[in-house]
Amino acid sequence: MNTTVQHDFQSLLNLADARLGSKSTFVTDDWFAAVDRMLQPESPVWKEGVFDDNGKWMDGWESRRKRFEGYDSTIIRLGVPGVIKGVDIDTSFFTGNFPPSASLEACFCTAGDPDNDSEWVEILAAVELQGDRHHLHAIDSDSPWTHLRFNIYPDGGVARLRVYGSPRRDWSTQDKNEQIDLAAALNGGRALACNNQHFGEMGNILNPGRGVNMGDGWETARRRTPGNDWIIVALGHSGEIERVLIDTLHFKGNYPDSCSIQAAYVQGGTDAQIETQSLYWKELLPSQKLAMHCEQEFSDVINNLGAVTHVRMNIFPDGGISRLRLFGKITDSDR
Repeated sequence: MNTTVQHDFQSLLNLADARLGSKSTFVTDDWFAAVDRMLQPESPVWKEGVFDDNGKWMDGWESRRKRFEGYDSTIIRLGVPGVIKGVDIDTSFFTGNFPPSASLEACFCTAGDPDNDSEWVEILAAVELQGDRHHLHAIDSDSPWTHLRFNIYPDGGVARLRVYGSPRRDWSTQDKNEQIDLAAALNGGRALACNNQHFGEMGNILNPGRGVNMGDGWETARRRTPGNDWIIVALGHSGEIERVLIDTLHFKGNYPDSCSIQAAYVQGGTDAQIETQSLYWKELLPSQKLAMHCEQEFSDVINNLGAVTHVRMNIFPDGGISRLRLFGKITDSDR
């Protein structure tokens, strides 16, 4: 199977991730493999010799062989509205049963799901697909969308559909006196960079709920040289952080000994430039000891830095955490 080619948009949030609440609300046919498998966060797997009542078990969405005119499609409700910048149509393990082509449409519904009067906009014209590989396509659109219609021509199977973008929320309706998780993925928080993510992806720590296992967190390799590991997070909105929650659920023999957090109000700059700047940010949370397999909350020890847009969490010396929550109140976007 071909290795995924890296694109800038892959650093953005997968808006179609089932963990964010994304799900299929309609599908023309998913006889061989249930459509919601296509939205799972884990990489697809192959199960040799495994069959169910309808045929070979496949990790993705697979429709029947079409014997009449037409094509198959599914409507996906995104867990959070967002601006889409790229997609990955992954046909891993689908070799003689992948669709020859696929396209993607989008719509914005102010309430509920699309109906017959909903207006759909094609954001990815039909592209050619091949078996057992990733198909990465950038999307040039600045409009927010709530639903997608994924079309496959005429039938077949797709292992995963990943839709990369930025959550869009109307911050004008947010009560400035309400404390919210400014780093939450559903609020637009994004993991920008880390020095290592050997066992678990950095973006996992911003996802809703508690981790389902160690793989649903961020974990670095065992450090064999001096220093420490770190991760940089962009908040969904500028704000004053008043409470920090660090969850080491499932991490028992591999949680960090301690951690600290730096923060700053950043205006402009690329992700790479922000990474360098983070070395000199002020301390928001002084070094704190961590414990295994639990939630730890810090408030009285937080330094008042005023409004910030980015944080850098340092873990000493290495290890894994499940979730990071940064609770605070939003501030005006511009200083």
